[in-house]
Amino acid sequence: MFTGIIEELGTISALNQKDQVLVLTISAPKTVPKLALGDSVAIDGACFTMVSSTPDSFTVEAIPETQERTIIKNYTVGTTVNLETTLTLEKGISGHLVQGHVDGVGTVASINEQHEIEIEFPRELGRFMAFKGSITVNGVSLTISKLMLDTFQVSLIPFTLEQTNLGKLTVGSNVNLEIDLIARYLERMLEAQEGQAKYHFLQERNLI
Repeated sequence: MFTGIIEELGTISALNQKDQVLVLTISAPKTVPKLALGDSVAIDGACFTMVSSTPDSFTVEAIPETQERTIIKNYTVGTTVNLETTLTLEKGISGHLVQGHVDGVGTVASINEQHEIEIEFPRELGRFMAFKGSITVNGVSLTISKLMLDTFQVSLIPFTLEQTNLGKLTVGSNVNLEIDLIARYLERMLEAQEGQAKYHFLQERNLI
């Protein structure tokens, strides 16, 4: 579990393909001391397991599904990535609860001078979004400032632009998206209630 508050900007220092697994080495001297072998770490909002480390870098592995469902396929040596270690009882939740499970890849549609970024999202994620609701973009906890049919808008403050890789986005850039955790479970509960209502309706009429 994470909070969407980025702790360090890391840099991809090596990419190696071993059979179907992509091995990534990330230079991140501030993050490495916080990690032990097997710990989880969020890279641009996607949860990975640390498999090895040096004093200033760590290594993770990406299976084919992760490569397909996230922006990892766009990484090259030198790519800057957002990093966050897992939530502990000592940490405050300054953002919102984030699982590190990427729900889809969005595309930057526009960026204006006020640092408002419009992002096109997969249509199936729309039912989980709300005006002023939470959304995670490349691991960053943000608030939806405008919601349209196929796009949403977030407004970035200078601190976020400087401390995350969102300041490097351009029109056409891909980003990892994770919907709000509460919205995910609320949708599931409503689906269950709807199904239960239909069942009782049919049962009361001796149709099942």
